Amino acid sequence: MSKGTRILIAVSLLAVLGYIVYSSMALDQYSCEVCMEFRGRTDCRKAVGATEAEALRTALDTACAQLSSGMTDTIACSRTPPKSVACEKR
Repeated sequence: MSKGTRILIAVSLLAVLGYIVYSSMALDQYSCEVCMEFRGRTDCRKAVGATEAEALRTALDTACAQLSSGMTDTIACSRTPPKSVACEKR
């Protein structure tokens, strides 16, 4: 392998690594905690995301995953209004 090829590979790897670090720093901008009540059970979950809507949706989906069993329950839970929501910008 020639010296030029090695340099090109090293620069490419550094660029990819830099992009990954930069992207991951920008992702955690919002944090939300959602409490869901479904079929007599309650579960609260936290999530982070690039936008408030993304963090809210992820927290809601995660809470519903703990409370439901099967696709029908999951859909019904996700359509239920949250018991409480707390979001903050990080």
